[in-house]
Amino acid sequence: MTDSATQSETKSQAKAKPLSAPQKALRKLGLVRDIDLALHLPLRYEDETRWTSLSHARDGDTVQFLAVVKTADIAFKPRRQLIVTVQEIKLEALDPALLRGETGREFGESCTLRFFNFYPSLQKNLAIGQKIRLRGDIKGGMHGKTMMHPSIHPFDNELPTTLTPVYSTAAGLPQSYLKRAVLTGLDRCIRLGLFQETVPKAYQIGEMWPLAKAVQFLHEPTVGVSVAQLEDKTHPAWQRLKAEELLAQQISQLRAKRERQSLSAPNLSGVNLSTRDAQNAKTEDISKSTHSSLTQELLNVLPFELTNAQRKVVNEIAIDISKQVPMYRLLQGDVGSGKTVVAALAATQCIDSGYQCVLMAPTEILAEQHFKKLVDWLSPLLAKKNLSVAWLSGSQKKKERQQMLDITQSGQAALVIGTHAVIQEQVKFHSLGLVLIDEQHRFGVAQRLALKAKLQDQEPHLLMMSATPIPRTLAMSYYADLDVSTLDELPPGRTPVITKVVSDQRRDEVVTRIKAQINLGRQVYWVCPLIEESEAFDLVNATQTHQVLSDALPETVVGLLHSKMQTTDKKEVMQQFTAGKMGVLVSTTVIEVGVDVPNASLMVIEHAERFGLSQLHQLRGRVGRGAAASACVLMYSLGEHGRLGETARERLKAMAETQDGFEIARRDLEIRGPGEFLGARQSGAAMLRFADLSTDQEWLDWAQDLAPKMLDNYPVQAQQHVGRWLGHKLEYLKA
Repeated sequence: MTDSATQSETKSQAKAKPLSAPQKALRKLGLVRDIDLALHLPLRYEDETRWTSLSHARDGDTVQFLAVVKTADIAFKPRRQLIVTVQEIKLEALDPALLRGETGREFGESCTLRFFNFYPSLQKNLAIGQKIRLRGDIKGGMHGKTMMHPSIHPFDNELPTTLTPVYSTAAGLPQSYLKRAVLTGLDRCIRLGLFQETVPKAYQIGEMWPLAKAVQFLHEPTVGVSVAQLEDKTHPAWQRLKAEELLAQQISQLRAKRERQSLSAPNLSGVNLSTRDAQNAKTEDISKSTHSSLTQELLNVLPFELTNAQRKVVNEIAIDISKQVPMYRLLQGDVGSGKTVVAALAATQCIDSGYQCVLMAPTEILAEQHFKKLVDWLSPLLAKKNLSVAWLSGSQKKKERQQMLDITQSGQAALVIGTHAVIQEQVKFHSLGLVLIDEQHRFGVAQRLALKAKLQDQEPHLLMMSATPIPRTLAMSYYADLDVSTLDELPPGRTPVITKVVSDQRRDEVVTRIKAQINLGRQVYWVCPLIEESEAFDLVNATQTHQVLSDALPETVVGLLHSKMQTTDKKEVMQQFTAGKMGVLVSTTVIEVGVDVPNASLMVIEHAERFGLSQLHQLRGRVGRGAAASACVLMYSLGEHGRLGETARERLKAMAETQDGFEIARRDLEIRGPGEFLGARQSGAAMLRFADLSTDQEWLDWAQDLAPKMLDNYPVQAQQHVGRWLGHKLEYLKA
């Protein structure tokens, strides 16, 4: 039976019979196909191949011994628990008489087992007189040796001959059930030849293990193998799987890129800024194209000159969108590097060509910030052409929303700006030519696919923007299917932000600093991680901080902003702060991106140790946007243990040492790893499970070199290779 036939049979059986809890858990983990099960590799290994004498065990040792149950009782104080007393059976006493239940002097020390989570099946296995094999960690104490939730195995003096794998699992899915499912799936894959070699021998490097051998070995490694090599993934079996995974990723992304190049996209007139002198770009015609007028007019009214980096990126985009294949480009730039004006110039080229442009932002505050800025720049220019800018958000009143939907569908709205509301079913475009997605990592794959699904007969050009710079190795791997433009130059006038790391014991000093800034006519942000009191975390919350600062600064207007507020209230608060009517804004991270108040010169981040590195960098970027000297205070709490954790300390150190977003991104990748840094290409399930981009550059280079050769010369093997590794995740590459 083929693998696809097995899937069909599984689906038909699922309709006829409800799934059990373990089966549901398997599906939740994405373990549907035999190949999925076989590639669900262990997190770690336990060595159950050796016995340990209980009498020789010390506190903290992991022990394995045979025992007989002496007592078993349920206690209810301090909480409900199963307490079992067992006595060790000496190995030298194992003989047929013992197995029949006859006992004498063959017993050793006693040990108490405690279970806070237990089921009737466990109680049955631990009935008085039962003989069992136990494995767990010993704790010593006044009342003798204790084991908490040890592993229970059937009584047998024959130990496993391989290391015991431990798999990542989910609620309702016991290790024993999962292991049986994994090994059954592995066996079927081997019998059906699903691990046949797809990499031609000529392209294999070094002593690469056969794939089937590598997978089997990792599920059942032999005794004597280095556990350290298995757990740090330097063993040759792991190396083969890393190579396979990276090759699948590179082939799939290269294929996705080639497929997009076969699609049709509107020809939007490009504008070449690179050939123009920076001093004259606003007064000269910057393109001979008859469709450059709106772009030229925008350049004429901008209150600043473009940086060289902006000119370079605008030109890259202009070249792309003048082609009849869809642009698929990521624009990355540090906080304040001027991505919005680049997006605006791309939009004018689109509009000049007779097409609509849509800009989608993750939050209403950020979308409104774009809307206000672009309306100021573009509305007077669009009005001359009887065109307008539309605004779509989830909080709009019905009449206003319908009006925006009508002008979007008719084409009168040349530029549409909004949140995820722009991808809702009732939104119809007249002729969509360019899609701009800001802070693209904040959108899931499903949302981006929904926007692309609104197309007519052509693909729009796609420009994704991110203020979280992506390290080179990450871009090579996760974004190999798109082009990357980088704004690596800040506009003149941006002042460096001084970063101070202080303990919350110095809170009074920080409040004094705030008073000084207010007296100078400046404004201040104070960011908190929570909205209101929580029993889970002892963190100062925004509501409480707002009250404290209001009391400490009686002559200053102190505002409060958080995600649970009504949209109209949030707008009112932001308008007051932007207009300078509010001296201090206490907020949660809703002001992380997009908020632009040049008069704000001080950012205080409460419990900075709780924030991610890129988030801290984004928050710091809200100040230093004007000419005034600015500072960011990272205020940390030592917590109940009286010390900062290693990760938190590394984050705060990085923030104090550099303002370079690219260097911060590199350190963030080191601290968190690519899975957390990007997610499943922002989907929630990482596309790389085994390869580590910080250590596997050699395999990434190999995969990049081999991918086009596989697609060109071995298309069947390339398809098999990608299907084996990515399956349903191929859909992610379309977003």
